[in-house]
Amino acid sequence: MTVRAWAELLRVSALFTVPGDALAGAAAVGRRPNRSTALAVGASLCLYEAGMALNDWADRDEDAVDRPHRPIPSGRITPRAALTAAGALTVAGLALAARAGRPALTVATGLAATVWAYDLRLKHTPAGPAAMAAARGLDLLLGATATATAPVASVSAEAPVAAVSAVASASVGASARAVLPAALPAAAMLTAHTYAVTAVSRHEAQGGSTTAPLAALGAVVALGGAAVWERQGEAGGSPYPGRGGAVVVGSRAGATDLAGAPGSRAGATAPAGARTGSGGTVPAGARTGPTASARARSGPTAPARLLLTALTGAYLRTAARPLGHAVLNPSPPLTQRAVGSGIRAMIPLQAALAARAGAPGTALAVMGLVPLARSLARKVSPT
Repeated sequence: MTVRAWAELLRVSALFTVPGDALAGAAAVGRRPNRSTALAVGASLCLYEAGMALNDWADRDEDAVDRPHRPIPSGRITPRAALTAAGALTVAGLALAARAGRPALTVATGLAATVWAYDLRLKHTPAGPAAMAAARGLDLLLGATATATAPVASVSAEAPVAAVSAVASASVGASARAVLPAALPAAAMLTAHTYAVTAVSRHEAQGGSTTAPLAALGAVVALGGAAVWERQGEAGGSPYPGRGGAVVVGSRAGATDLAGAPGSRAGATAPAGARTGSGGTVPAGARTGPTASARARSGPTAPARLLLTALTGAYLRTAARPLGHAVLNPSPPLTQRAVGSGIRAMIPLQAALAARAGAPGTALAVMGLVPLARSLARKVSPT
């Protein structure tokens, strides 16, 4: 049981696609990454690796025929060791999520259950791609929940999307309920991408399918268009609370903001007793930040649009071209390459989701993982 064997079993080159889930979730709820975000990242990494080990344990007989070079059928790692690792990593992931709070533990428990159900039961059924896709969506929601329900030190000035209501709430449960809807669109986009890639992966051993990569190619193009269109569509005013501005009472543009971002100037009036990002209390009548309608009218800045367009282009370039090759020639090598590229494309997609939420710093940090993922993928296959 060598280090390389474990690296292959755990698909360590795909690990760099995981942190962006939690970071995109944090951006979606308008908060800077904090300690709880880091705990969510740790939990996600553990649960992801648990799924990798469990996957090979469950497929050991099938791999002995189709992929005899893998660690378990080749005898480099025993089935018992792989199963033990899967269990230990699951426990570690749930323990880290518990430290981020009860809401985060609840989401992590659902994520762990989905991972185990997929590997042990659902993988080879029609529900397999949906289960895998749900796991990715839950991973993003784990980051959003952990970040939004953490003790507030400050509200993100660069992404005041939907977490301001959580700042003003004394209840952690109420905070989670208030901010999670803001993360659902990002989770849905990541879920759709994962579903498409998983559907293609079901043919990577035998090849022969042009339908799956063609459908995935269409989904990738649609997701890229949706990312850019939705963000640019805010320039004319968003009908959704929190998009392009602060969360508003009653979900009406132009209503009173609960709290403004630190450093904001003229704007709406915060209710008495609402806690600010600096931990203080905003007195009645204090001026906190601009109204949501004013923010929506301003729209995204030119640099923000440029960054989002560049990140979306990187996503399309990473995922679409290999899928096009698999459509033209659905051989096992090209299908496997399309799956690997689809996995790596999650990084620019996560970065685009963060940029769309108004967190350019987070987006660039996520993109910093691309060279690491590419370099390690040359040594250890992500599929």
